[in-house]
Amino acid sequence: MKVHHQNIKSSPSHDKHDKKLSYYIFYPLLMVFLMWLIFWVEDTFHLNFNRYGVYPRRWTGLRGIVFSPFIHAGFSHIFNNSIPLFVLLSFLFYHYRRIAWRILFWGFLLTGLLTWIIGRPSYHIGMSGINYMLISFLFFSGVLIGYYRLIAVSLIVVFLYGSLIWFMFPLVKHMSWEGHLSGFVAGLFLAILYSSRLKKHYQNKKKVKMYPEDEVFLKHFDENGNFIEMTEQNPQKNETLDE
Repeated sequence: MKVHHQNIKSSPSHDKHDKKLSYYIFYPLLMVFLMWLIFWVEDTFHLNFNRYGVYPRRWTGLRGIVFSPFIHAGFSHIFNNSIPLFVLLSFLFYHYRRIAWRILFWGFLLTGLLTWIIGRPSYHIGMSGINYMLISFLFFSGVLIGYYRLIAVSLIVVFLYGSLIWFMFPLVKHMSWEGHLSGFVAGLFLAILYSSRLKKHYQNKKKVKMYPEDEVFLKHFDENGNFIEMTEQNPQKNETLDE
């Protein structure tokens, strides 16, 4: 009797999942790293980068559209922005990876520009405006598209950061509520703009399955929640026996 064992190799789907995993972790970490690097340079060499923030209705203040999110006033400021940024960017790159960079580009531009238009005459700095943009985009996109996984992301975002809505109003004197509000409006606009395109992809039931391939339990239920009795098929043999 000879027993020939089949070589077990990583499947293409597994390799694809690993690549996607590294993709949605690497870029959020890179963004957070850049924030802390700039903060370290500023603190170590006793520099002040506040003048590179958004200064409303001043032409030189437009440079803050690019630079201001990476500038922070102190340790607590940058720390409070770091964890939400990593979490929200991870959601963005995982669930919206095809348009993630476009959302970031237009999100930076619109958030900074709106802050420049409506803000008080002061330097507006920090990543919180971008965080609000991401919160708004992730929430409204999930609701507008209606795909169950994206709706789950919307609910998680509301659960984690729903209370931040109050900081879009002038409740704290030295906080840029204008930047928060600008980010929220920018995220809503981008969600409306892109959801119409993504909705066709996610809600076409003939092309997109309502459950992942590996979630066997869900295959026992139809789309209305009714139980389906499934007969067991002959499994594929993983080894060949020669007698």
